[in-house]
Amino acid sequence: MRIISGKWRGKQIQAPESLLVRPTTDRAKESLFNWLNFRIDFEGIYVLDLFAGTGNISYEFVSRGAEKVVAVDENIGCTRFIKRTFELLKATGSEVLQQEARMAIHRMHLKFDVVFADPPYDYLDHEIIIRNVFEKGILKEAGWLIMEHPATFDGSELPGFVESRHYGKVYFSYFQNISE
Repeated sequence: MRIISGKWRGKQIQAPESLLVRPTTDRAKESLFNWLNFRIDFEGIYVLDLFAGTGNISYEFVSRGAEKVVAVDENIGCTRFIKRTFELLKATGSEVLQQEARMAIHRMHLKFDVVFADPPYDYLDHEIIIRNVFEKGILKEAGWLIMEHPATFDGSELPGFVESRHYGKVYFSYFQNISE
């Protein structure tokens, strides 16, 4: 995997093959960040990366100027790899939590500009994660929740839904915290 933009643009990061994860493809990641470029200023934002896996998305946010990135994954191999990579990159303001995503949301005391969630494709609780993010109030006003999901998931009736897009076989649904 490579970082596509920011201060570490072009940097290759090699995750151990023992991590049984499916990083977001470079094409999908580039499309996601192009979409975000028109909606947020990355400098100084707070980001929560749920189901962080290799940390692929976290590194991209840090590289683009995020002030704080919290990467959450329940797999100890993943969290160790992300922590080591943050240290190698000297990514100050980055934090790694080894927790199940719903528990991390429940225990979170920070508010985020962006929450990114990329659960495994066999995951069945996409809706619960989305509802928990909104109910717990961890998304700042006008903040974005982005859910990567399989084609079979439809979040269009959930709170804050804005749109869904797909890039090849990768699907993202975008939700925004807008008070009525």
